[in-house]
Amino acid sequence: MAAENASGYIQHHLSNLTYGRLPTGEWGFAHSAEQAKAMGFWAFHVDTLAVSVVLGLIFVLLFWMVARKVTSGQPGGAQNFVELMVEFVDNSVKDTFHGRNALIAPLALTIFVWVFLMNFMDLIPVDWLPMLAAKISGNEHLFFRVVPTTDPNATLGLALSVFALLLFYSIKVKGIGGFIGELTLHPFSSKNMAVQILLVPINFLLEFVTLIAKPVSLALRLFGNLYAGELIFILIAIMFANGVVLGGLGIVLQWAWAVFHILIIVLQAFIFMMLTIVYLSMAHEDNDH
Repeated sequence: MAAENASGYIQHHLSNLTYGRLPTGEWGFAHSAEQAKAMGFWAFHVDTLAVSVVLGLIFVLLFWMVARKVTSGQPGGAQNFVELMVEFVDNSVKDTFHGRNALIAPLALTIFVWVFLMNFMDLIPVDWLPMLAAKISGNEHLFFRVVPTTDPNATLGLALSVFALLLFYSIKVKGIGGFIGELTLHPFSSKNMAVQILLVPINFLLEFVTLIAKPVSLALRLFGNLYAGELIFILIAIMFANGVVLGGLGIVLQWAWAVFHILIIVLQAFIFMMLTIVYLSMAHEDNDH
């Protein structure tokens, strides 16, 4: 495969199906990376949104169907799986979250399963779903990115949702005064009022950066790991078009990377869930802590 073709193949697989305002003023789908960039902030990554929603519905319907047929007798495989997931998440919450909030466990379960399903899309061969979408649409050059967590908009959206809950419960539990005090009276303090006033800007700068770093690191950690994994799969796929020897090596590498990547997709879902629990636990701590 020529370098130009390889570069185009990689760029095509890393481009989203973007809908927004075209340079003509009309709304439509971007036909190039330049058009997508020109659409600015109010552009929608249709593939990311569609795959995320479908996977979310699969998660909800699966757990709902199992809950409807739950039995105290001999459970089936689906019930065993759901009970295992619920117990695992419940134990993680009990070990990490030290407040009282009925929302945390369902939220943690939703995050873990949903992020795992989005990550799992990376194990589907890179050409299958894009080619299927191209055939259905009749456009062989259609952009279609199938792994939502390789889109920073998706991971940042998840992180900002967690961040919004963090701010909400911080203010609810500590009050506005307590929350502001947490940002301005720590980590440096003094019994001398004049010195304490001088320390307020320094404390605020340090605590504000720490606060903002939480959603940013939460989003970028998930995005970076899955983006790297997707890129490696794409590079391996290029090998199949470069002769029998490289194609055979590509099969071995694809299998080996897929096995290793299973650990990554599970671990990243677990880390995102655990950090969410930790952050919300910190939000529920009163000022005495």
